[in-house]
Amino acid sequence: MTSNDKVFAGSIPELYDRLLVPLIFESYARDLASRVAAIKPQTLLETAAGTGVVTRALAPALPPATTPTITDLNPPMLQQANSKQPPGRAINWQQADALALPFKDEEFDAVVCQFGAMFFPDKTRGYSEARRVLKKNGRFFFSVWDRISENEFADVVTEALARLYPDDPPRFLARTPHGYFDIDQIRRELAAAGFTQVSVDVLTARSKAAAPRDPAIAYCHGTPLRGEIEARDPDGLERATDAATDALAAKFGNGAVDGRIGALVFTASK
Repeated sequence: MTSNDKVFAGSIPELYDRLLVPLIFESYARDLASRVAAIKPQTLLETAAGTGVVTRALAPALPPATTPTITDLNPPMLQQANSKQPPGRAINWQQADALALPFKDEEFDAVVCQFGAMFFPDKTRGYSEARRVLKKNGRFFFSVWDRISENEFADVVTEALARLYPDDPPRFLARTPHGYFDIDQIRRELAAAGFTQVSVDVLTARSKAAAPRDPAIAYCHGTPLRGEIEARDPDGLERATDAATDALAAKFGNGAVDGRIGALVFTASK
């Protein structure tokens, strides 16, 4: 992972939330929220909340007295999350680094993190921080994407850009979002952080869009992949989006598109 892989700024938060969230995140957010809500936490921390898709799914499902604390490293993403959150639930919004949480030991019944652990420079440290702030018998719920070959839209876009820039292929999607899927490795890192009870579910789903242009824009404009494209060709964003659109259309057709997505969902108990 490079330092730019964590930069979600400019127009990216809005595009990410409007295009990428419904494309690949919402179904997994509902699943993760249901897992968290089932234990009825009185105190809850979300890390790497992004634009708030899990927060929005959790809010109506939590006990009425629960005021969740929602954090992210990137203030622009957190601002987007806050702006989209429906009224009716008190929420504590706070910028925070998941590797250095500004909270007391044993403060939360549950910690949740959807598709954020891949961005942790030190995974064990991030897991250690989650465990530190959990109460005794608290639970850490988190998800990561499966390998890129199990996520068809991302795979097709990555290969299309590799053909467009053969001397220096943009590899953000394969390197970071889809680069952390080894279950045994993740179990070892959780054990090193002090977790002894860990379960994992492999969940496949379908990603659907009205046309191949939609996922092309979502990935090329709404993620740090955009920075990789513009670093290679400052005026090349549309050309790259066209290449991704053509590749998606070649595989899935020119009308509505439907591709496989896959994720790993972990539950670790303190």
